Amino acid sequence: MVQLVGSLRRELAESLSTCKVLVVGAGGIGCELLKNLVLTGFKNIEVIDLDTIDVSNLNRQFLFQKKHVGKSKAQVAKESALQFCPSANITAYHDSIMNPDYNVEFFRKFMLVMNALDNRAARNHVNRMCLAADIPLIESGTAGYLGQVTVIKKGMTECYECQPKPTQKTFPGCTIRNTPSEPIHCIVWAKYLFNQLFGEEDADQEVSPDTADPEAAWNPEDTAARATASEKDGDIKRVSTKEWARSTGYDSVKLFNKLFKDDIMYLLTMDKLWKKRKAPIPLDWQQLENMRPQEESPASGLKDQQVLGVWGYCQLFQHSVETLRLQLQEKGEGSELVWDKDDPPAMDFVTAAANLRMHIFSMNMKSRFDVKSMAGNIIPAIATTNAVIAGLIVLEGLKILSGELESCRTIFLNKCPNLRKKLLVPCILDPPSANCYVCASKPEVTVKLNVQKTTVLSLQDRILKERFGMVAPDVQIEDGKGTILISSEEGETEGKVLLGFLSILQGIFLQEQEKHSDEELERDVEFEVVGEAPDKAPPPQNNQEEVNSITNGNKDSAQPSTSSKGEHHCSFCVHKQKHEELLGSIVEKVPTPLASGAIVASVKHSLQTFFVA
Repeated sequence: MVQLVGSLRRELAESLSTCKVLVVGAGGIGCELLKNLVLTGFKNIEVIDLDTIDVSNLNRQFLFQKKHVGKSKAQVAKESALQFCPSANITAYHDSIMNPDYNVEFFRKFMLVMNALDNRAARNHVNRMCLAADIPLIESGTAGYLGQVTVIKKGMTECYECQPKPTQKTFPGCTIRNTPSEPIHCIVWAKYLFNQLFGEEDADQEVSPDTADPEAAWNPEDTAARATASEKDGDIKRVSTKEWARSTGYDSVKLFNKLFKDDIMYLLTMDKLWKKRKAPIPLDWQQLENMRPQEESPASGLKDQQVLGVWGYCQLFQHSVETLRLQLQEKGEGSELVWDKDDPPAMDFVTAAANLRMHIFSMNMKSRFDVKSMAGNIIPAIATTNAVIAGLIVLEGLKILSGELESCRTIFLNKCPNLRKKLLVPCILDPPSANCYVCASKPEVTVKLNVQKTTVLSLQDRILKERFGMVAPDVQIEDGKGTILISSEEGETEGKVLLGFLSILQGIFLQEQEKHSDEELERDVEFEVVGEAPDKAPPPQNNQEEVNSITNGNKDSAQPSTSSKGEHHCSFCVHKQKHEELLGSIVEKVPTPLASGAIVASVKHSLQTFFVA
């Protein structure tokens, strides 16, 4: 007869009380998950989250209360979960999972890792660490009424990066408010701003600097003190953006200086944010007006596809604010406007505000057409979706701990029942992709680039770190001397173009490659991953209408090519070697230059270097 402890077999119940699990994220899914784990019988849990509690979290993250605003999510979640089961042993980390301290050895302590994250970079990182440590990972995500849970096991299932993923539609609030790094961040901020000024105000769509940004103060007490400095018992006491704008009569110049000068100068006082980032540059209306060009030459091309200058977007901002103010006035007291990408004044406002913010944060500005293409609806977070997904995570975890990995499934939560009248749809786990450069038995990816223009720093930052998600790559040339091409030590990587390194490799190539093609990298394309859409410099954005999704990524479609028109191009292959190896290597195969002037080289590099501190 099977002996039960509660609803579990005795052997499984004993396993839960002794196994150690890691929960990554203590937000919407993480709160529900932590509560479920302690009530199911898990006794040894570690939880990590970098974020702090905001007022807007309280409607769905039920382990938090008003008195917790500004405090560490991980720490408060631990304290609240212990009230359900005081005998549980929970360790909380107020930190980023991407911190080098949480290395492969850290992950090997656990029998199971459960993700409750909200961004692709962290998901990629945890995916790779679990593969390296050979620890099962349960991945999850929600988007409105939609949700998904899947299991990742090295050598048995697809990893998180086996398939390309559609563009992310939600972003951490501190990224939108404090440290935007992509045009889409500025576009989302501008849409939030429209609602704050003219539409329905939402606490989740604040646009002012986030004073409780956890990255600006690694000490949780400092973060909590800043967050509670202007609040009483959790109720933030401040004038709303709309009230302030109304008090100025929607004066466009005052709005401009507040948003693009005063708020930016305040961000600059949060100096920890800018130690490894380029600091923003405030804009002043009066200075820009004095420096404006006397006569602007008419731009060529269609109006919607033109990219204006800074002063041009200042004027567009001024004009759109005045038009929207009149629309609001005509609708009467207490009325609100609804943002619509097909409404010209609303689209003008978002285009102008987003581009001014892009300029402040040193990004290339976008045309109205591009902004309109990238601006999609913001997906709300729904408490019941988080609860369902958290329950499914625990069920999959029980299968793994019971030794029934083959019975695990990818489970989709749909908004409407399918033909079988089911909201939950289980699917058999797919095997690893043979083409995945992260988990395949011989991971390899080919990148085509122009060695005359691409610098070593660009190879490091744009390709290895940004495109392939490495944290601190080290690249060594196998020339018998141990020549370092890229070093993880700050300031040691040179800024030379790659062409300057080809000569030292002339004697070590094994075979010559001669490729003739009339195709070239497209104009302004810095590099191209073979089989994917080319990446341009500065970083490209997906200009197609965004697709409702749980995770983010990009669509891929281009084919490799080399140049035969006098330019030097390089195709290099990125390889992942044994997980224990910390130093990658480069082998360049350099042929004799063709009559046409084309050079093709193959570069091999270990993807494992993302584990290097």
